[in-house]
Amino acid sequence: IIMKADSMIGARREFLDPVEMSDYNGNLVKVLALTGAFRKMQLALDKVIDQVKAGKKGDAIELPKLIMTTDKAVDGEFTNPFALAKARAAHEIAMAVAGQNVKGCFMTKEWEKYIPIVASAHEMMRAAAVLCDEARELEKAGDSILRQAHKKDGTLVAKKKLVAKFE
Repeated sequence: IIMKADSMIGARREFLDPVEMSDYNGNLVKVLALTGAFRKMQLALDKVIDQVKAGKKGDAIELPKLIMTTDKAVDGEFTNPFALAKARAAHEIAMAVAGQNVKGCFMTKEWEKYIPIVASAHEMMRAAAVLCDEARELEKAGDSILRQAHKKDGTLVAKKKLVAKFE
C-alpha cells in the first residue's frame, strides 16, 4: 500500500520538536482520514483479515496492491460537490508536501534556505487539514457523512445519516 499523501515530516532539527511533530502528524492524519484514504486502506486490510479468517496461510494470502491517488481516496466519500472539491485539493496539497520536504531536507544545505522550505511544507499540510475540516463541515450540514464500522463478527456496516441505524 502506497499512500502518496503520507508525506514525511520535515526531518530537520528545527522541526523535530515533539510539539511540532505532533502538530504536523495530526494534520497529516486528518487529511488521510477525512479525504477517504484511510478508509480505502482499511478496506484493503479487511480483505487480508477475511482471507486469514477463511483459513488461508502464507503465500496463499493475497496482499493488497494499492497506490492511493486522489481519485481513489475521495471515491464514494462525499455527496456535496464542494466538499469533494475541498477534499481533492487537500489530498493534492498533501502529496505536494513531499516534494518540498525532499527539497528542504536532502537537496538544500544552507540552513537559511532549507528552514523556510520545510516550514512552507508544514504550512501546506496545515492548509490541507483546514480544507478537510471545511469539507467535513459541508457534509455534516447535509447530514451526509459516510460512517462505517465493524460489527462483532467483523462485518462492515455503514450509514450516512447521523441519527440512523447502521445497515
